Formats: sequence, structure tokens, C-alpha cells
Amino acid sequence: MKRIFLIVLDSLGIGQMPDAAQYGDHDVNTLKSISQSPFFHVPHLEKLGLFQIDGVEVQGESQHQTSSSHAATIARMTEASKGKDTTIGHWEIAGVYSSKPLPTYPNGFPGEVLEPFRRAVGRGVLCNLPYSGTEVIREYGEEHMRTGNLIVYTSADSVFQIAAHEDIVPVEQLYEYCRIARDILQGEHGVGRVIARPFEGEVGNFTRTPRRHDFSILPPATTMLDQLAESGRSVISVGKIKDIFAGKGITEAVYTSGNSEGIERTLEYLDKDFEGLCFINLVDYDMLYGHRRDIDGYAKALTYFDERLPQLLSKLRKEDILMITADHGCDPAYQETTDHTREYTPFLMVGPGVKPVNLGTRNTFADIGATVLQYFDIKPAFQGESMLDQNYLEA
Repeated sequence: MKRIFLIVLDSLGIGQMPDAAQYGDHDVNTLKSISQSPFFHVPHLEKLGLFQIDGVEVQGESQHQTSSSHAATIARMTEASKGKDTTIGHWEIAGVYSSKPLPTYPNGFPGEVLEPFRRAVGRGVLCNLPYSGTEVIREYGEEHMRTGNLIVYTSADSVFQIAAHEDIVPVEQLYEYCRIARDILQGEHGVGRVIARPFEGEVGNFTRTPRRHDFSILPPATTMLDQLAESGRSVISVGKIKDIFAGKGITEAVYTSGNSEGIERTLEYLDKDFEGLCFINLVDYDMLYGHRRDIDGYAKALTYFDERLPQLLSKLRKEDILMITADHGCDPAYQETTDHTREYTPFLMVGPGVKPVNLGTRNTFADIGATVLQYFDIKPAFQGESMLDQNYLEA
């Protein structure tokens, strides 16, 4: 029974790509930046070969490696798509290339978007600027409760976010407003995600609730998820994977509250019988630490994953493969913006049958999707070169 567990460490870039300046990024390197922290300690990832991937730089005690051996197949992944967004990165992993970045709105959304939205929902709009999710409810929450107008905001990502107090706008109504926005935001204004951001509490003490929901744009082409599902294999989403792909190609899904729960759900699936892919996103690196430019927090979070890694590895069965990668960078030391950063990403592949080989630098994230499909004897419907060759597998 073949199973692949594909874990995306959301935003763990490993150094800027040659075209990073076109995206406003200069001297960015997420992994190098967090390795400065005294809380950075990842011996298990180091043993797998993280530090031996092409171009990887780390600082502090981790620089002093005593061995050139590594336990995993390793590679540096190049993003062929135009962009540095969560959606674009995950889509390319699954075989979909994006010829241009998804639209962002550093000055807020234009009238041609907001006017039909206002008419359709019958409410006004507050804010309409890039904002921190916690700050926006602190600053606009009272006016929202007084007027019933919706707090609409964005970020450096391609997102249209609607925040509303659950006592003013019931959650299901907020979801319906998001569906209306999703229908409007197509074509030129086809943002990656429309996000419901419900909150609760009293003025001066608002808190976001766990009933967030993402409404993603559909992938524009066939993905590895589609091909796996069509072949009768399981495609299990842990975390926000289902939302990123708008549910397309997903056969089973569980949402998580953060990295810790994501790891727990993955451990549970490692104990279950299925044939196919378990696709996991661990979002805290990006959401809690990268965008907030928290170097120590990011380092602690990666150290925590490293501490849990032996548990994951110990549960791998004879025909299991564990893959670890990322979707873009979000360098917490980069102070020019709080946006994602255009970076290479790591790839580590390990399992009882996988030989430790360094595959250098790959041309596209889609090689990951091609690798997954080859393992299940499926020919990819997209351009990508498998990294799973007989040269790399033990007999």
C-alpha cells in the first residue's frame, strides 16, 4: 500500500532567486535569517540534508558541519511561475504554472470591485486597505458594530478579506458574502483567496474566532490532485490545502488550528490505511512569524517541527515516502515590506526505500507533483520531471 506524505513548511525559503529584484526583494534568505536566532536548532533536518542543498546558508553553530553525508534525497526547487504567493506556489507543486502573479491591491480595491459588492450584500464597506488582521478589527470594530458595515481589507498577498463580528453578521451570512465576493473577483481581479474573518468580543477586546474560511479561485488546469483522485487514490488535505485548491481533487480533509495540530493530524493519518497522498500545510511559519517579522518565533517554530520529525519518521511503513518542501519565502529579517519573498525552496524526500541523493537545483516546483504521480504509475498531465527514478530507489 503506497502512501506519500507531502509536508509544506509554509514560507521556508532558502535564498533569493535570480529574479528576486523584479519582485522588490533584495538579499532575502528566510532560512539564513532564522538561523541567526539562539532558538534555532534543527539537528534532524540537518541530518536529512537540509544544509547540503544547493546554495543553503546558515549562521551560528549550525555552520560547523562534521559530515558531508545526508539521509534524504535533497534538491533546491526553483519557482517557474511568476509570483511568490501561497496559491501560486502550491499550484506549481501540483503541476499548474502561473504566467503572471495573482493581483494584489496595495492601495485597496477599486470601485469596479467594491460597488457591485456593496449592492449585492446591501451593506457598506470600511477600511479597504492592506492591514494586519488584529489591528483592523481593533481600529474598525466599533464602527462596524455601530453601522453594520463590513470591514474589507487586504494584505501583501492576493486576498480579499471580510471581517465581521459574529453578533452583527452570523458566520453563515459572512460566508455567503464571501461567495458573492468570489463571484465578482474573477478575471483581471481574480485574487487567490477571499477570506471570511469572523471575530467576537467587546469594544477594546475583540478577538478573531476559529471560524475563518477561505474561498479560493479554482486551479486553471489539471493538477496532480485531480489525477490521483481520478485514479481512485486518496487525496487527503491537512490544514489549508483544501482551500488553496478550492476543494478540487481532494477526497478527504481536516482543518487545523496551527502547526501543532497539523503535526498531530499527520501522525494520525500515518496510522491509517489508505493508498494515495496526504498533503499537509503547516502555516504558522508564514502567518504568525514571517509576515510579522518575528525571527525568534520563526526559529522556535522550525525547531518544534524538528523535535517532532523523529515521530513522523518512525511511523513510515515500507512503501511510504515523506516529502518536505515549501511554497515561497517570507524572510522575517527583511524590513522593506511584510510581503512574501521570492526564494528557492528546499526539497527533502525520505523513506525506507529512498536512497540519499543530491539532485542539485530543479527547474520547477512541478517536479514534486511529477514525482508523486510516478510513484503511483500515473503519467503527469503537466510539464514536470520526476525525481523518483530507479537510480534513487533501493531494490
